[in-house]
Amino acid sequence: MQERLQFYIDGKWVNPVTPKAIDVINPANEEAFARVSLGSKADVDKAVAAARRAFEKYSRTTREERLALLEKIIAVYKGKFQAIAEAISLEMGAPLWLAKAAQAATGLGHLNETVKILKDYKFEDMHGSTAIVKEPVGVCGFITPWNWPINQIACKVAPALAAGCTVILKPSEVAPMNAMLFADVLHEAGVPPGVFNLVNGDGPTVGEAMSSHPGIDMMSFTGSTRAGIAVAKAAADTVKRVAQELGGKSANIVLDDADLTKAVSAGVMSMMLNSGQSCNAPSRMFVPRAKNDAAIAIAKAAAEKVKVVDPTTPDAGPGTIGPVVSEVQFNKIQALIQKGIEEGATLVAGGPGRPENMNRGYYVRPTVFANVTNNMTIAREEIFGPVLTMLAYDTEDDAVAQANDTAYGLSGYVQSGNIDRARKVASRLRTGNVHLNGAGPDFGAPFGGYKQSGNGREWGEHGFEEFLETKAVMGWTPKAA
Repeated sequence: MQERLQFYIDGKWVNPVTPKAIDVINPANEEAFARVSLGSKADVDKAVAAARRAFEKYSRTTREERLALLEKIIAVYKGKFQAIAEAISLEMGAPLWLAKAAQAATGLGHLNETVKILKDYKFEDMHGSTAIVKEPVGVCGFITPWNWPINQIACKVAPALAAGCTVILKPSEVAPMNAMLFADVLHEAGVPPGVFNLVNGDGPTVGEAMSSHPGIDMMSFTGSTRAGIAVAKAAADTVKRVAQELGGKSANIVLDDADLTKAVSAGVMSMMLNSGQSCNAPSRMFVPRAKNDAAIAIAKAAAEKVKVVDPTTPDAGPGTIGPVVSEVQFNKIQALIQKGIEEGATLVAGGPGRPENMNRGYYVRPTVFANVTNNMTIAREEIFGPVLTMLAYDTEDDAVAQANDTAYGLSGYVQSGNIDRARKVASRLRTGNVHLNGAGPDFGAPFGGYKQSGNGREWGEHGFEEFLETKAVMGWTPKAA
């Protein structure tokens, strides 16, 4: 049993003000493998005080000083890469191949991208005699999720540090061990005391204390839309900046000129990745009505090839998935699968219960529903599990209208044999990201959503600029006498 019962505040590991510990559960076997402390408002107060003290000096460091610090963080991160991947696999169920190839790797990707941006970013610009200056926003509070944990930590912390901000992080209490290792990385890299602070805890206690704290200048939250609304409400009284990356119900439009076998098979595999626990997962697949039966057969075959494995399986690779993260998540997914059956969708693959030969662990059968209509619960709600819904459309306009008929707008996908046609459809989707013909993520591109998928952007230069304020200094260049 691992024990990480302290918080990282002001450059030291310190005991919580009021001791209260919880177990961290391995979703593969439902057993506790670690314990962490739950913090309180008093712990947040200590972290904010440290961050505010540190901001005075850190905000005035040079570009070169911050670049050197980020390069050191990258070097130390590489040394702990395997440990971070193993922690993620244990706490949220990602197979080891995915934990290494994608989960831990995204943290490193965001750090490297931030270095590239900081090297060339223009912090000052002249407009006539006025200087437009970009300065760090201040003390930043971060609340991060369990599904891509180090990805979300790194894509917030790296640009904040690069901008000259100081940080208080509350990682998910469901998957906190990778965050503790990340704090170790920053400590070993020599991040000055108070610049980065970590307080574990739950949303109603630590999250609320951070969101409403007058000493925090900005909150950046990733998680459910419900919790994001709570953060925004708590932050409103202090008029702090709030950036949110929330839920999604992303459409994957397969146009009638696409390679149907390739498009549908890839869509299924993309949906199942990370056990479906991605906010930008292509969870609604739209197929031409004339090709609906063929698409269903392809999807069924693809889903049945997905293997559900113990995350520690040594020879597991792409095409395998582990458990979902928790009992709460498992029960939610099972209820929504049952709801899909009750509302009349056609169950093509998978279904309720665990896969055969698995009697413990939060494993979900890779599930595909067809003949779904856009008013069904499984087409409206974010399931956050390995469950694909397939909807038929009559015309391109119909496909776009159905795709946009959702409260969310995080990502979208378009498959077509004609790139110009794919681009035109992408321009009509009310969503922050669109992937054409299987294009993957881009660390340099902005990531974020429309509508109830949030506001603000992460990743790349747009994400970096979220941590900057804009100051106009008139008379910077004196007028000639």
